[in-house]
Amino acid sequence: MRRNRQTEADSQDGRGGLEAQEARDACDGRGRLGRRRTRKPTAPGWSGLLDVPVEPHKGAGAEESDGRDSTKGKGPRAYTFLPWLLMGMGALSNIISGKSQNTWLAGVGLLAFNSLYIFVVFSAFNPRYRDSRVPVYGLAALTAVTYTISIAFGHAWLLFFPLLSLASGAVRAIRGKPHFILLFVLSGSAGTIAGRLVGDHWEAAAIGYGTFISGMVTATVLSLFDTVKQLDATRQELARTAVEKERLRFSRDLHDLLGHTLSVIVVKAEAVRRLAPRDLDAALAQTADIEAVGRQALTEIREAVTGYREGSLSTELDRARSALEGAGIEPVVRQSGPPLPPQASALLGWVVREGVTNTVRHSGATRCEIEVRTDAAGDRARLTVTDDGHGPAPAATPPVTGGTGLKGLTERLAAAGGTLDTGPDGRRGFRLVAELPLGGEEPMRR
Repeated sequence: MRRNRQTEADSQDGRGGLEAQEARDACDGRGRLGRRRTRKPTAPGWSGLLDVPVEPHKGAGAEESDGRDSTKGKGPRAYTFLPWLLMGMGALSNIISGKSQNTWLAGVGLLAFNSLYIFVVFSAFNPRYRDSRVPVYGLAALTAVTYTISIAFGHAWLLFFPLLSLASGAVRAIRGKPHFILLFVLSGSAGTIAGRLVGDHWEAAAIGYGTFISGMVTATVLSLFDTVKQLDATRQELARTAVEKERLRFSRDLHDLLGHTLSVIVVKAEAVRRLAPRDLDAALAQTADIEAVGRQALTEIREAVTGYREGSLSTELDRARSALEGAGIEPVVRQSGPPLPPQASALLGWVVREGVTNTVRHSGATRCEIEVRTDAAGDRARLTVTDDGHGPAPAATPPVTGGTGLKGLTERLAAAGGTLDTGPDGRRGFRLVAELPLGGEEPMRR
């Protein structure tokens, strides 16, 4: 009773401490209760469009699962489209030199076009608005302004049609057939307007062709980068799925081993509790059975864990094929020479597991070659794991301390008289080479 009261008091103290900490966190530095404000969605203004989207913080585990730097391979961004505004320098020169009929009206038109162009581009790349109708409405306004200033001022102002087409290629909502129809209409009307205002058919054809090709190339390039991102996300998901399947397999094996054994132990323990007051000898017999079942369960668990962590080379090669295929990487396995002793096979199985894991998680490869070769005399074995990726990034590689990762493999091989070499494979790819002597090998230390 005294212990229960003490436990309840401790739990109340713990809850009280947590509530006090939450109260302190809710207050600001001057002790006043701070209000938690919920940000409501607002209309897309310049501040919202120019904000750089901040991704949620990823811990160490997330960095390991990604295996690659998330800042690489993003493709063109909104700022990539800004230098093309220099095509309007001719119109600006006409305004400054006074060649335009109405200087103030031309200046307002140029400012409106530049503002709407920036609005369309940044809203098309902003994750908050790129899949909405906001860029489409901005593109409609930009189209109206482009036709107005091109018909009103002509000549150098006709170059705004290719810029309009360029901005349309960034809008996701109209990609595909609608965008192709829009480009056909824009290029045809741009060539017609240029032919009437300039009178040069070749220049009119150049304006129309430039309008069509600028929007088509932009949409094609951005679509390709989106496809690459989706494929990369799929590859990472397949790699995570392969790891999850392996963990599920191991947990299922442990469940099958322990389920029956623990049930027997529980039943016999209940029998001991019932027999102890009446028949001490029968209770002792049941206790001996519990001890035997427990020892057998311990042996089975050790065998299961040993088989899982110290699998033979052939088993690890089969798992490597499955993991590589699940991650979308083509596996190529070659074996030559006489069979390996069990201890060497188990150790090289560790090397295969680590090398393939690094390939799946960090390399970004499309092909992985595993070669196991034993010399004719059977004195030395050589295992090579090569991929055509970019190798593990320094920031994405998990720490290898305390007998894990490549450092742990190096220590294991060194204890058996072997070596482990890793590094780039020429211009592209990563190579892992393990060599192990086979003659007179001693039991390997765990």
